[in-house]
Amino acid sequence: MSPRPLAARFYARPTPEVARRLLGHVLVSEIGGRRTAGRIVETEAYIGPDDPACHGYGARRTRRNATLFEAAGTAYVYFTYGMHWCLNAVTERPGFPAAVLIRALEPVEGLATMRRRRGGVPDQELCSGPAKLCQALGVTGREDGTPLTRGRLRVLRAEPRQRYAIITTVRIGITRATDWPLRFLIEDSPWVSR
Repeated sequence: MSPRPLAARFYARPTPEVARRLLGHVLVSEIGGRRTAGRIVETEAYIGPDDPACHGYGARRTRRNATLFEAAGTAYVYFTYGMHWCLNAVTERPGFPAAVLIRALEPVEGLATMRRRRGGVPDQELCSGPAKLCQALGVTGREDGTPLTRGRLRVLRAEPRQRYAIITTVRIGITRATDWPLRFLIEDSPWVSR
Protein backbone atom coordinates (compact mmCIF):
# COMPACT_ATOMS: atom_id res chain seq x y z
CA MET A 1 0.00 0.00 0.00
CA SER A 2 1.45 3.38 -0.98
CA PRO A 3 1.65 6.19 1.58
CA ARG A 4 -1.35 8.51 1.72
CA PRO A 5 -1.22 12.30 1.88
CA LEU A 6 -1.80 13.81 5.30
CA ALA A 7 -5.44 14.86 5.57
CA ALA A 8 -6.47 18.50 5.94
CA ARG A 9 -7.48 17.80 9.56
CA PHE A 10 -3.80 17.03 10.35
CA TYR A 11 -3.06 20.74 9.82
CA ALA A 12 -6.18 22.03 11.62
CA ARG A 13 -4.62 22.16 15.10
CA PRO A 14 -2.20 24.40 17.00
CA THR A 15 0.66 25.44 14.76
CA PRO A 16 3.56 24.37 17.05
CA GLU A 17 2.00 20.91 17.26
CA VAL A 18 1.74 20.68 13.47
CA ALA A 19 5.35 21.86 13.14
CA ARG A 20 6.56 19.06 15.45
CA ARG A 21 4.33 16.40 13.89
CA LEU A 22 5.39 17.20 10.32
CA LEU A 23 8.91 16.00 11.11
CA GLY A 24 9.57 12.64 9.47
CA HIS A 25 6.78 12.90 6.89
CA VAL A 26 7.66 13.19 3.20
CA LEU A 27 7.14 16.23 0.98
CA VAL A 28 6.60 15.11 -2.63
CA SER A 29 6.71 17.26 -5.74
CA GLU A 30 5.68 16.26 -9.25
CA ILE A 31 6.23 19.75 -10.61
CA GLY A 32 7.55 19.90 -14.15
CA GLY A 33 6.76 16.23 -14.68
CA ARG A 34 9.62 15.20 -12.39
CA ARG A 35 9.10 13.43 -9.09
CA THR A 36 11.28 14.67 -6.23
CA ALA A 37 10.78 14.06 -2.54
CA GLY A 38 12.36 14.64 0.84
CA ARG A 39 11.75 13.72 4.46
CA ILE A 40 10.93 16.80 6.54
CA VAL A 41 13.72 17.30 9.09
CA GLU A 42 13.23 20.94 10.15
CA THR A 43 10.24 23.27 10.54
CA GLU A 44 9.30 26.60 12.12
CA ALA A 45 5.94 27.68 13.49
CA TYR A 46 4.47 31.13 12.78
CA ILE A 47 1.57 31.34 15.16
CA GLY A 48 -0.83 34.01 13.96
CA PRO A 49 -1.81 37.63 14.45
CA ASP A 50 0.05 38.05 17.76
CA ASP A 51 3.36 36.77 16.34
CA PRO A 52 5.46 39.74 15.12
CA ALA A 53 7.45 37.44 12.78
CA CYS A 54 4.34 36.04 11.10
CA HIS A 55 3.14 37.48 7.79
CA GLY A 56 -0.32 37.59 9.36
CA TYR A 57 0.78 39.80 12.28
CA GLY A 58 -2.04 42.10 13.31
CA ALA A 59 -4.44 40.03 11.16
CA ARG A 60 -3.68 42.35 8.24
CA ARG A 61 -4.64 40.63 5.00
CA THR A 62 -2.83 41.71 1.84
CA ARG A 63 -2.57 40.34 -1.68
CA ARG A 64 0.79 38.80 -0.76
CA ASN A 65 -0.39 36.98 2.38
CA ALA A 66 -4.02 36.18 1.46
CA THR A 67 -3.34 32.43 1.27
CA LEU A 68 -2.24 32.47 4.91
CA PHE A 69 -5.90 33.05 5.85
CA GLU A 70 -7.15 30.00 3.89
CA ALA A 71 -8.04 26.49 5.05
CA ALA A 72 -5.61 24.28 6.93
CA GLY A 73 -3.48 22.17 4.61
CA THR A 74 -3.11 24.86 1.95
CA ALA A 75 0.35 25.68 0.56
CA TYR A 76 1.39 29.25 1.32
CA VAL A 77 4.32 30.07 -0.99
CA TYR A 78 5.89 33.51 -0.83
CA PHE A 79 8.82 35.29 -2.47
CA THR A 80 11.52 36.70 -0.21
CA TYR A 81 14.57 38.92 -0.67
CA GLY A 82 13.51 39.40 -4.30
CA MET A 83 14.95 36.03 -5.27
CA HIS A 84 13.75 33.04 -3.19
CA TRP A 85 10.53 31.07 -2.77
CA CYS A 86 9.56 29.63 0.63
CA LEU A 87 6.93 26.95 1.29
CA ASN A 88 4.59 26.90 4.28
CA ALA A 89 1.68 24.71 5.31
CA VAL A 90 -1.32 26.77 6.49
CA THR A 91 -2.60 25.62 9.89
CA GLU A 92 -5.44 26.03 12.38
CA ARG A 93 -8.80 27.47 11.24
CA PRO A 94 -9.73 29.53 8.16
CA GLY A 95 -9.27 33.24 8.79
CA PHE A 96 -6.55 32.69 11.41
CA PRO A 97 -3.19 33.49 9.74
CA ALA A 98 -0.80 30.80 10.95
CA ALA A 99 1.52 28.41 9.14
CA VAL A 100 4.51 26.11 9.38
CA LEU A 101 7.58 26.96 7.31
CA ILE A 102 9.21 23.85 5.88
CA ARG A 103 12.88 24.64 6.55
CA ALA A 104 14.80 21.51 5.47
CA LEU A 105 14.43 18.08 3.90
CA GLU A 106 16.46 14.91 3.69
CA PRO A 107 16.37 14.13 -0.06
CA VAL A 108 14.90 10.67 -0.69
CA GLU A 109 13.80 10.62 -4.35
CA GLY A 110 14.70 12.40 -7.57
CA LEU A 111 18.21 13.43 -6.53
CA ALA A 112 19.40 13.82 -10.15
CA THR A 113 16.64 16.35 -10.77
CA MET A 114 17.40 18.15 -7.50
CA ARG A 115 21.10 18.33 -8.38
CA ARG A 116 20.32 19.82 -11.78
CA ARG A 117 17.88 22.37 -10.34
CA ARG A 118 20.34 23.35 -7.61
CA GLY A 119 23.34 23.68 -9.94
CA GLY A 120 25.40 20.76 -8.75
CA VAL A 121 25.82 21.67 -5.08
CA PRO A 122 26.83 18.88 -2.66
CA ASP A 123 23.91 16.60 -1.78
CA GLN A 124 23.89 17.82 1.83
CA GLU A 125 23.07 21.32 0.53
CA LEU A 126 20.26 20.30 -1.85
CA CYS A 127 17.44 20.97 0.63
CA SER A 128 19.17 22.42 3.71
CA GLY A 129 17.12 25.61 3.85
CA PRO A 130 13.65 26.82 2.86
CA ALA A 131 14.71 28.49 -0.41
CA LYS A 132 17.03 25.60 -1.32
CA LEU A 133 14.31 22.99 -0.94
CA CYS A 134 11.89 25.03 -3.04
CA GLN A 135 14.46 25.28 -5.82
CA ALA A 136 15.27 21.54 -5.58
CA LEU A 137 11.58 20.57 -5.75
CA GLY A 138 10.66 23.17 -8.38
CA VAL A 139 8.30 25.04 -6.04
CA THR A 140 7.36 28.57 -7.14
CA GLY A 141 4.50 30.99 -6.61
CA ARG A 142 2.35 28.87 -8.93
CA GLU A 143 1.87 26.46 -6.02
CA ASP A 144 0.61 29.19 -3.68
CA GLY A 145 -2.94 28.36 -2.60
CA THR A 146 -2.88 24.73 -3.72
CA PRO A 147 -3.87 21.96 -1.29
CA LEU A 148 -1.05 19.89 0.19
CA THR A 149 -3.46 16.95 0.35
CA ARG A 150 -3.55 16.29 -3.40
CA GLY A 151 -2.01 17.48 -6.65
CA ARG A 152 1.57 18.10 -7.72
CA LEU A 153 2.79 19.09 -4.23
CA ARG A 154 1.74 17.11 -1.18
CA VAL A 155 2.90 15.77 2.16
CA LEU A 156 2.73 11.98 2.47
CA ARG A 157 2.36 10.10 5.71
CA ALA A 158 5.63 8.36 6.60
CA GLU A 159 5.09 4.62 6.80
CA PRO A 160 6.12 3.01 8.95
CA ARG A 161 6.20 6.02 11.27
CA GLN A 162 9.58 6.26 12.99
CA ARG A 163 10.24 7.91 16.31
CA TYR A 164 12.72 10.76 16.25
CA ALA A 165 14.35 12.75 19.00
CA ILE A 166 13.21 16.32 18.37
CA ILE A 167 15.09 19.45 19.35
CA THR A 168 13.33 22.78 19.89
CA THR A 169 15.25 26.01 19.34
CA VAL A 170 14.55 29.65 18.64
CA ARG A 171 13.62 30.55 15.07
CA ILE A 172 16.39 31.68 12.75
CA GLY A 173 16.67 34.02 9.78
CA ILE A 174 14.17 36.55 11.16
CA THR A 175 14.44 39.91 12.92
CA ARG A 176 11.35 39.89 15.19
CA ALA A 177 10.41 37.50 18.00
CA THR A 178 13.82 35.90 17.58
CA ASP A 179 13.73 34.38 21.06
CA TRP A 180 10.53 32.36 20.57
CA PRO A 181 11.27 28.61 20.72
CA LEU A 182 9.31 27.62 17.61
CA ARG A 183 11.91 25.88 15.44
CA PHE A 184 11.80 22.08 15.46
CA LEU A 185 14.37 19.68 14.05
CA ILE A 186 15.25 16.04 14.10
CA GLU A 187 18.21 15.60 16.43
CA ASP A 188 21.52 14.76 14.73
CA SER A 189 20.09 15.08 11.22
CA PRO A 190 22.87 16.12 8.85
CA TRP A 191 20.24 17.61 6.51
CA VAL A 192 19.05 20.57 8.62
CA SER A 193 19.79 24.19 7.70
CA ARG A 194 22.94 25.80 9.02
